[in-house]
Amino acid sequence: MKNILFLVSILLFTTSVIWAQKGDEDAIMYNQAKARDQKVIDEAVNGWWTASMKTVDQRIAWWKEARFGMFVHWGIYSLPGGEWKGKPVNGYAEHIMRSQKITRKEYLELAHQFNPIGFNADEWITVAKNAGMRYFVITAKHHDGFAMYDSKVSDFNILQQTPFKRDPMAELSAACKKNGIKFGFYYSHAFDWEHPDAPGNDWEYDNPGGDLLLHGGKNWFDVQPERLPKAVKYVDEKAIPQIVELLTKYHPDLLWFDTAHKLPFSENLRILQAIRATDPNVVVNGRLASTANTQFGDYKNTADRPAEFLSVTGNWEGVPTTNESYGYHKLDNSHKTADFFVRLLAKSASKGGNELMNVGPMGNGKMDQKDLDILSGIGKWMTVNGESIYGTDRSPLAIQNWGVCTQKENKIYLHVFNWPKNGKLIVGGLKSEVERAWNLANPAKKSLAVKRINPLDLSIAIPLQAPDTINTVIVLETKSAIVADQTRLLSTTSPNRILVFDAKIQGKGLTFGDGKTNRYYVQNWNKTEQKIGWTLRLESSCIYKITLKYIGNKESEGTFRLSADGNTLIESQINPQPKDGESITLDLGKFSLDKGNHDILIEPLKISTTELMRLMEITLTPE
Repeated sequence: MKNILFLVSILLFTTSVIWAQKGDEDAIMYNQAKARDQKVIDEAVNGWWTASMKTVDQRIAWWKEARFGMFVHWGIYSLPGGEWKGKPVNGYAEHIMRSQKITRKEYLELAHQFNPIGFNADEWITVAKNAGMRYFVITAKHHDGFAMYDSKVSDFNILQQTPFKRDPMAELSAACKKNGIKFGFYYSHAFDWEHPDAPGNDWEYDNPGGDLLLHGGKNWFDVQPERLPKAVKYVDEKAIPQIVELLTKYHPDLLWFDTAHKLPFSENLRILQAIRATDPNVVVNGRLASTANTQFGDYKNTADRPAEFLSVTGNWEGVPTTNESYGYHKLDNSHKTADFFVRLLAKSASKGGNELMNVGPMGNGKMDQKDLDILSGIGKWMTVNGESIYGTDRSPLAIQNWGVCTQKENKIYLHVFNWPKNGKLIVGGLKSEVERAWNLANPAKKSLAVKRINPLDLSIAIPLQAPDTINTVIVLETKSAIVADQTRLLSTTSPNRILVFDAKIQGKGLTFGDGKTNRYYVQNWNKTEQKIGWTLRLESSCIYKITLKYIGNKESEGTFRLSADGNTLIESQINPQPKDGESITLDLGKFSLDKGNHDILIEPLKISTTELMRLMEITLTPE
């Protein structure tokens, strides 16, 4: 027995030594990986990247002027259109190869059936132009690894593997040039499901970066950097050569990248360096390479499918799509209205951003009629009101109760979503004197009467009925440079919708949702020192009914206090919800606010579970 115990102790000791050595080896490799990334960052910052950013304003000038573009996801995946072997496929239709674990061989069989004889490049670009779009970005290669152009780098392409035998990218490039539309490519550089060395395909190859989280999961290149040479081989043999091929063959104005986190930062930055060496003038989106402190691309990207936007500094772009899929999905009928996109476009421009709106054409080369109807509706509005979008800057005013604002020189464009019923449009916080005001849709530019009601606010006499119920644009032309007070004015005649995206956050750990429908919330609200507040202004006292909208779940529970200027107005309870992710509207009663500025604060008193709630907005409705 003693001998057995002795042998066991020796085995345990030996195992612990081996694991300690393994831990030391992992730590060494991790540190080497971080040193590798830091080396390429230092080389970029001290050399080629800093030099390239000296011309960024010139490079991106057309993009800032455009404000509105068309995004197109179109490929072999468009043929099944969200259905595989007679069964519906949930989620993004363009991810069907991954979700259904389709092998390269089987995907090629699908490619052999792809013959989009209905495709007409001039028709597509005319649709985009008529919708008011000024740039066009299409998937040259998506995550499936299939090139939708005549690639000499890989035979996994539309010319060699489909009966179509045409280069739609060349035809679209020519159509864009003919119509004065800027042209760009989406290229999936990090995901490539057909290539045996690229991240992503873990159902056919023993590769990291996929759903199975093999070889270290999301940070596989740090956990198992010995696997990195395979990915580098893919980048060297396919990704960079195809990107250079696209640049030299088609001379695009923009390159759009995604899912950069599948590769180590050093590889993403190396790809950007190859782009700058090939074409220093092409615009590159921000998803290719960025750190917490530095954006190496030319502009930032917000989350996909947005409904609301955070305030973002610098140049940025939102990427909505007509339904919930980017590739064509014949079973997804969740299409938004043209009204939704018109207002979303105004919202993005009001915060200094662009809208790159996606459609997914069908496998036969035609656009879905539902998408065409949406685009037509947007185009009707843009034909009349495009001046309030193109070339504009972010709003100079505080948030307005009735809508949003854009600016161009000494003009402010008031995008009125919620038309006042009393014939008076109150513009809060504008100190500058207005020379005249008119409805942008009025060809005669008939003046609207403007009255200053106090040093900060103006009243504009407007018709009782909105000329455009979607978004009526009123133009204010000021006599001098625009000067404004940034404290939000509360309405005493109509409801005030106040988003958490516009709040001041106190305490560490709170983060925001991605802005999608019912996801424009604050999350990780799990400490009592975390507080959310707004500074609001009233020009006369008012009694308000307050409602609170949040996303509840089984873990949401606790009590909170709503106060004004440190004085408690309301205390209330958050209860667990049986259905996770459900939108809840909570009636908090009534309270009175006097004239003046007020600091409104929501703070937890007790958090009983892992999270108080995911607050989206509050509404103050005058009584």
